[in-house]
Amino acid sequence: MRFFYSIGIYFYNAAIYLAALFNFKARLWVRGRQNVFDFLREKCEGKSHIIWFHCASLGEFEQGKPLMQKFRAEHQESTILVTFFSPSGYEIKKNDKVADIICYLPSDTPCNAKRFIEVVKPEKAIFVKYEFWFNYINQLNINKIDFYYISAIFRPTQYFFKPWGRWFARQLKNCSCFFVQNEVSKNLLNSIGIDKVKITGDTRFDRVYDIAQQSYELDFVKQFAGDDIKLIVAGSTWPPDEQLLKCVLGQLSSNYKMIIAPHETDAKRIAQIKELFSSFSTVCYTEMGDKNLSDYRVLIIDTIGILSKIYKYSYISYIGGAFETGLHNTLEAAVFGVPLFFGPHYDKFDEAVRLVKLQGAFSITDSQQLVDKCRSYELSNETYEATCEICKKFIRSNLGSCSEIMKVLTKS
Repeated sequence: MRFFYSIGIYFYNAAIYLAALFNFKARLWVRGRQNVFDFLREKCEGKSHIIWFHCASLGEFEQGKPLMQKFRAEHQESTILVTFFSPSGYEIKKNDKVADIICYLPSDTPCNAKRFIEVVKPEKAIFVKYEFWFNYINQLNINKIDFYYISAIFRPTQYFFKPWGRWFARQLKNCSCFFVQNEVSKNLLNSIGIDKVKITGDTRFDRVYDIAQQSYELDFVKQFAGDDIKLIVAGSTWPPDEQLLKCVLGQLSSNYKMIIAPHETDAKRIAQIKELFSSFSTVCYTEMGDKNLSDYRVLIIDTIGILSKIYKYSYISYIGGAFETGLHNTLEAAVFGVPLFFGPHYDKFDEAVRLVKLQGAFSITDSQQLVDKCRSYELSNETYEATCEICKKFIRSNLGSCSEIMKVLTKS
């Protein structure tokens, strides 16, 4: 079966190389891996106690970052290596100081996996949430290197739990420990004979809480919102989200303003959003200059890296992606204790499901539902404050995942 799996990887690589002729992200994926072994050989030479973290993309990096920070603080002799699969993570975080070495992960061919382990010689390997690269897993097992999955989450629909997925399930048995988010994940792993499982929750709670504790002020947001404005912050939005938000803003009074931070910030997408909201006074973050921001009703964040801090100023937060692509990070907003709203497709996101049950977050299918909720908060500030408190308590009650994981890692 490993032969057929590896053949599949070669076909996948070929498809990426073909796509690179037309797609910018695919070109980054290819170029970023061209000299990766020379880079690793140079950076790892003479290094010991290398702790290898692998992250699929940006979200997984943020999920793993608090554990990386804890390793750095408690084991200063260690060298932290972070690998990315996606350009969306690597290109943004390639200079992050939390790690000593950051690079792309070579594709999961048998040769690459063997060569990577020989060059890096990791003391431990930690995969954040998911990405099951079975040739890498095999090499870690052959070399008797402990490896772990943190903040992992499993669902019955995954191939590990299907009759035809037995080979893949057997590969997971070599994992030193799965640190999972919930009881369902633990039970699923137990059902295929995997007992090295601990429920430690989601490390993102620790990460967003750390961000929220930082002392900072964003003067441009304060100027835009003023003192009496109710600010709707819409993060990681896609076109269906923006269509809904336009209708919402059109129905609410001028006491409401909106900040939109789209998931993609290329010139074409920003132009589309500006056109959509052209009936409102709209300004982009990179075009603010000396403008009086209080004169505008919509502020478009056409850059990356500041959304998690903008949520601090929101009256309510809208999280994009749940109409088509998949819900984005809800915890970045929830940590500031504000009501959350998102589209209907959120069932694969454990924290969103739990927040909806608690009534700290609300799934909506049209603009009127969000408008009605805003008006209900205007009529009853007690209802609004109660919703905010639900989100605050939810975050506080789920802290400590990193400490629990570290107890196990430092014993091994």
